[in-house]
Amino acid sequence: MVGDCHVHMVLDGRDWKRAIGRHQNAPDIPFIREALDCYRRLGYTYLRDGGDRWGAGAAARALAPEYGIRYVTPLAPLCKQGHYGAFIGEPFEDLRHFARLVSKRRSQGADFIKIMISGLMDFDRYGVLTEEGLPADEIREMIHIAHSEGFSVMAHANGARVMEAAACAGVDSVEHGAYPDEDSLQAMAENHVVWVPTLSTVGNLKGKGRFSESAVCAIFDRATEAVARYHSLGGIVAPGTDAGAWAVEHGCATEEGYLHSIGIDADACQQGVKAIMEKF
Repeated sequence: MVGDCHVHMVLDGRDWKRAIGRHQNAPDIPFIREALDCYRRLGYTYLRDGGDRWGAGAAARALAPEYGIRYVTPLAPLCKQGHYGAFIGEPFEDLRHFARLVSKRRSQGADFIKIMISGLMDFDRYGVLTEEGLPADEIREMIHIAHSEGFSVMAHANGARVMEAAACAGVDSVEHGAYPDEDSLQAMAENHVVWVPTLSTVGNLKGKGRFSESAVCAIFDRATEAVARYHSLGGIVAPGTDAGAWAVEHGCATEEGYLHSIGIDADACQQGVKAIMEKF
């Protein structure tokens, strides 16, 4: 069983605006079929989508059984209005609005809820995020609302305090997870959070010339050190490429190599995939 625990069928790894435009009017079924066939040929049987608001992930879920793949999706991710995520997700104004959207996801048939609670890495500046993220009390209530509706929660979360807040609130998985500290790693391990660090989104930038090479290398080194530390604490790490992100094309299969290089072997990767499958 081979799984990628974080993909974006709406994106193509080359040009995100053009990729989204491909699905603007309706999901591009030939593109989706080509991607699913690529995963099938590589032996993948499980894919977890990061969501989109154009229905590409939902279309992939409907088609995936033809390729022998279990495919799960949150449909559109949920993001706070004025914060990171609106380019791909559905914004909410306040927690009441968030709760309505969670109920809407249930009626739409979402497999889980994805929340966007932080910015992302600035690949030209080591240690810098595009924004710090939402307050801990708001993160806690968002996760509580989703869990109360019976959903597991996938969190796009970067920065130590955001990761720690999500872990203490019982989030099921943390995606990306840039710049944690020891307290946040301990909180994640103690709360049995599955970490999907998407090392491919940084490692695959090396040598491409798009961003500062020194910053990319420093970010990657910090990320791998943190993931290795989490693994040493007994934390579960699952492979997820973030396929569709720039330089991470569907089926690129780089994530397990990065994880193996820091001592997370094939068995541990399989354990991570199984943990995600049980939760999601």
